Order: sequence, then C-alpha cells, then structure tokens
Amino acid sequence: MTAAPTYADELRSAARHFGRRHFLTVTGSAAALAFAVNLPGAGTAAAAELDARRITDDPFTLGVASGDPLPGSVLLWTRLAPRPYETGGGLPTGTRVDVAWELAKDERFTRGLRRGTATAHPEFDHSVHVEVEHLAPGTDYFYRFRAGSWTSPVGRTRTAPAAGARNTSLKLAAVSCQAYPDGYFTAHRHLAQEDLDVVFHLGDYIYEYAVPSTAADRAYEPGTLPDVFDHETVSLEDYRLRYALYKSDPDLRAVHAAHPFVVTWDDHEAEDNYAAGIPQNDQSPEEFLIRRAAAYRAYWENQPLRRPQRPLGTDMKLYRRLTFGRLAQFDVLDTRQYRSDQVYGDGWQVPGPLVDDPSRTLTGATQERWLVDGWRASRARWNVLPQQVMFSERRNLATAAYKLSMDAWDGYRASRRRVLDGAAAAGVENLLVLTGDVHVAFAMDIKDDFGDPSSRTVGTEIVTTSVSSGRNGADRPANHATLMRANPHMRFYNGRRGYAKVTLGLESARVDFRTVSAVTTPGAPVTTAASFVTEAGNPGLTPA
Repeated sequence: MTAAPTYADELRSAARHFGRRHFLTVTGSAAALAFAVNLPGAGTAAAAELDARRITDDPFTLGVASGDPLPGSVLLWTRLAPRPYETGGGLPTGTRVDVAWELAKDERFTRGLRRGTATAHPEFDHSVHVEVEHLAPGTDYFYRFRAGSWTSPVGRTRTAPAAGARNTSLKLAAVSCQAYPDGYFTAHRHLAQEDLDVVFHLGDYIYEYAVPSTAADRAYEPGTLPDVFDHETVSLEDYRLRYALYKSDPDLRAVHAAHPFVVTWDDHEAEDNYAAGIPQNDQSPEEFLIRRAAAYRAYWENQPLRRPQRPLGTDMKLYRRLTFGRLAQFDVLDTRQYRSDQVYGDGWQVPGPLVDDPSRTLTGATQERWLVDGWRASRARWNVLPQQVMFSERRNLATAAYKLSMDAWDGYRASRRRVLDGAAAAGVENLLVLTGDVHVAFAMDIKDDFGDPSSRTVGTEIVTTSVSSGRNGADRPANHATLMRANPHMRFYNGRRGYAKVTLGLESARVDFRTVSAVTTPGAPVTTAASFVTEAGNPGLTPA
C-alpha cells in the first residue's frame, strides 16, 4: 500500500513557490492548510478497512474513465460514491475500500484478461487510479471495476502506437468549457459515438460559481438540486462535490467510457482568471493558497491522471508530453499555474508596453524551456500544442483603437514571441495549437507577425467551442463580421456549442467543427458546421 504524501511534504512544496516571509505566514496557518488538503500526518495507514460487501448502493455512480495513453500503458480511473451528493460520497468516514479491476481485449472479458486490486483511500475521496503496464501498443482494451457485489460500467480505452511507429492516421477531438447550469452536455453524447483514438479536454471542466438549486434559475433542467451546490466552491469538500455533480451527468460519463482522455485545466477549476498564486477575488495570498491546494487536489482525484501529476501541497505538475508514433507529439501546457499577473486590469484592453515586457510569462520559464527542448528532440510529423487560451492575435476592432484580451497570449506577446521563435529554431514545420476557453469556434492561421497580414504563416490554431457554456449560442454571433474583418488570419468563426474533431495524416490535417443546435433542450442533433485542411509542410487553412 502506497502512503499518501505527508503534511511535511505539502509544506516543503509550498515553500518552493513562496519566499520565506510568505512561507512563514503559511506555516502559521498550518491547521487551515492541513484541513484544505485533508491529509492526516499518519497517511493512509490510519484508515480502517471497509468490507465492500457492506456497500448497499451502487458505488459507481460517477462512471469510469481512462487517460494519458502510452504505447504500453493506460491509466484507469473510478471513484466510489454510492451517494455522490454527500460528503465522502456516502461512504463511512475514514474508511478505505479494496476495488478490483479487470482489463481485456473484448467487451465480454474473455480474451487477454488482466486483473488486479487497488485501494480507494479516503484521503483521495475514494478515487482509484490504476496504471496498467505491459500492454500492446496501438490496441483497444475494455475495462471495468468491482466493489463487493457491484460492477462498474464497461469502459473502452486505447494505447498509443509504439514509439517510432510509422503510423499514418490519428483521430482526436478537442473539447472545453462545460458549465452545468447552462445546458445539457449533448455534445459529449455525440462525441462518445465518434470513432476516435483520444480526446483532449482543454479546461473549465467544472465552474466554481454557485449552481442554483431550483430549475427556474438554471437554463434547462427540471427538478431541484441539493443546496450544497448553491454557493461558490472554496473548500476541498466544495470542489469534490462539484465534480460529483458534473460527473453525475450521463453524457459526460458516456464520453469518458468511450475514449481515453488527456486533460488540462484552465481557470474555473479553481477560480476565474487567477494567475499563479494571485486570486481574482479579494483574498489574501494565504487564503488563496489554501483554496488552490484544495482545487488542485480535487482535480487530480476526479481525473484520469497518472502518479506524476498527483499534487504536493499547492503544486501540481500538469504539463506533460505524449507521443503517438512518428505521426504526432503532444505537448500539453499549463498556462494558469505559472503565469505573470494579467496587466491593465485584465479583460479587454488597449495594449500597452507591458504586454511586450520580456520579463512576463504565460508558461513560466521552466515550462517554456521544457517545451522548446521537446520540440528540438521531436521527430514527429505534427507537433500539437493542447493548451487553454487564445494563442493567435484576436483584435476586437479593425481600427487603431483595437483592444486585446489580457487573459490570453495577446496579453503576453513577448512570451508568445519566444515560443514561436523556439519552434522556428527547432525546425518545427507543422505546428498545430488546440485551444479552448472562449466558448466559440475559431480556425486561425498563426502568423509570424500578426501586425502584417502578408507575414509568413507558421502554424494553425484550432479553437474548440464550449460543450455548454454560454447556453445555445448562434452560428453567426453579433460581432462575427467585425472580428473577421479585424483579424484577416481568422478563417472561421462560429458560436454554437460542440467540439472539434481533428484527423491527422501524413500529408494533411483535417478539422471538422461539430456543433449542436441547442443545449437548453435535450437530444439536439449534431452537424458539421465547417471543415478545413492544412497541408503538411505548407501551414495555412483551406476549406475542405
């Protein structure tokens, strides 16, 4: 049995992020931080064992998931919660439960069966993260969990192709932004039925805002919810319950069971528009440190993430690299945890000299070096950058008085310049950026100089719309013509909900923007709003 990180580990991690004066202040709030991360000094050994046969209600109400596929390994996830809207999921306080897992090459679990047992610890809210090794690369597998007399739904996953494999096709999708009160997760239901190798979730998996308990205050759902959700998330219990609410959605459970996910966060998993250790709301740094530790811990507990991503104190190393044969390298970024604070009051502002200040960063220096070093070593045909906020320039007006979003790469232009220069120096020819955050779909040519429309195109940005955030949206938002005119590198703009499906090949990459007509009513059909192609070695989007 692996022990949980001790409280001393948490404090050492906190010290790395803060100077001595702040660290002493934090240690003065030791009890509060210990409560926030819910880690007793004795670790998991202090928990009493619960006989799973005593669980009288289905503990797999939050479904199953898999993630971060490697050539010979997959990560399997579930969380025991027989009563998900209660603290601890309705399991007895302080108890651990043994959970059996099975993996096979067929849905009937008769071929290539692998099995084992994992422990669902109360310190991790009875979540289970199983790293299954020594599997065949590029292979479909099916998996399930058992606890007592209960069996989970069956999930499908797929390992990545072998390193160096000369694979010729890869199908993926990008999703983001799923506000529970705004609409049904219909896009996920359709996404579950797509033929895909992997799904990238680019952030805002949950929202920290209060979820009204009465249907009249929500966009779509009849009935009432417990009032435990009718306030903003702050504590570890708040964040855990919010994930339980979201994962109770059948469409979200279906898409996780259908495809392996690679996840990264944006801001709403903790607090809107926060920057590193700086909150948006009126909190002290110490208060926000405690809140962020709680948010990060709940995120890991509820996502199919591997052991290296498990948080220590206020830190969680979420940026990581995955390769799919010789066809694609994915460098998953974290543009929230290490960024400089937004300037000029955040939001949409006229750009001033601070946006070009080379001392400011969106990724942090360590992550930036890691990214560029990874590009130098890459032998992949496509170098894909799954990340959170708009990478390409996005002016709000086609006049000299235009504004830019200070929360996106436009607010950190020196940081973007270094990344583009690093890609050029590394010889990256086929750069593909995947983005979420903005609740609309864009297709963008990435320019070497956004101020010059005739500048060389150096890559492609695919911005996926939201799953539900912003409610139904529109095919042509009110500012459609204005934005298209102000940004000549913008090839497509649509405001419906949905996802982006991307097919990578040796000669080209194709994106299909898949949208649903409404999210405030269930069962809306999915259509392809537009399709584009970019050729390998010839960046720039053309209609398919």
